Amino acid sequence: MTATEQTNGAVPVALPSRVGQGTAVEQSRAVAQVQAAVLVAMQYPRSVPGALAEMRESCKIQRLAEKAFFRFPRGGKQVTGPSIHLARELARCWGNIDYGLSELLRDDEHGQSEMHAHAWDLERNTRTASTFIVPHRRTGANSERLFDMRDIYENNANNGARRVREAIFAVLPKWFSDEAQDLCMETLKNGGGIPLARRIANCIEQFEEGGVALDQLERKIGAPSGKWTAVDLAQLAVILGSLKRGEVRVQDEFEARRVTAAEIAGEKPKAVKAQHSGVHDESDYNPQCAACADEQAEADRTAAAP
Repeated sequence: MTATEQTNGAVPVALPSRVGQGTAVEQSRAVAQVQAAVLVAMQYPRSVPGALAEMRESCKIQRLAEKAFFRFPRGGKQVTGPSIHLARELARCWGNIDYGLSELLRDDEHGQSEMHAHAWDLERNTRTASTFIVPHRRTGANSERLFDMRDIYENNANNGARRVREAIFAVLPKWFSDEAQDLCMETLKNGGGIPLARRIANCIEQFEEGGVALDQLERKIGAPSGKWTAVDLAQLAVILGSLKRGEVRVQDEFEARRVTAAEIAGEKPKAVKAQHSGVHDESDYNPQCAACADEQAEADRTAAAP
């Protein structure tokens, strides 16, 4: 049996006439859990100097810095900002913050889920939350309805992570998150103490594995690889991370690869002879040498010129 509720001419909503024992226990447990969390937060308040020290130490870690920023296309431009990975780490460092994502309702008939994301500073009693609808459909050019349970779950999780990220940053102090982003960018620039030439070679190799050629990278940065700076590598590191996570596509970030005359003729471009005294054996072409890479790129451009 159900009761019906109707207010101001709205569509009647069926309400259960009774609450089951399991539901009642869960409601009581949820209330007690919230009360306990608030009580613990009041008894053990955060230490701001301690939170700062822990955040600064975390942001020096290369693995965190590599995941600290996202990048995706919107309206013909690239949007970038702090990622959910950084938000979760800052919430841990700041302490006494409860955040989460829940699925309130799944409507398979209409192909959508009603989701709820929140973040709550238990100590300061600052809370932000949002309820939103996630269609069971892929976005982009390949837009299709999702039916598989795993696909729906991953789609909901991906969309919900963005709302959780914004909720966490809404309750964190702005100066705290801004300093964390600056430190993560500095970590990307420093590259964990690896020499710049080696980092450039590693960067080129990783992009080539993903189908991005050297000339595409050079046109993106606006300079040959031998003249790249730590700032340029930090920008490429953010792009590389977004490519690996599927946030952007190669064609969203880079111009089409230039094809050389030798490639059109079906010939393999011949490597130029390097003359780099003190770097490596002058008689060999070293693909890890930035100067060699510059000469090779120049040779390709010359071969492609009319």
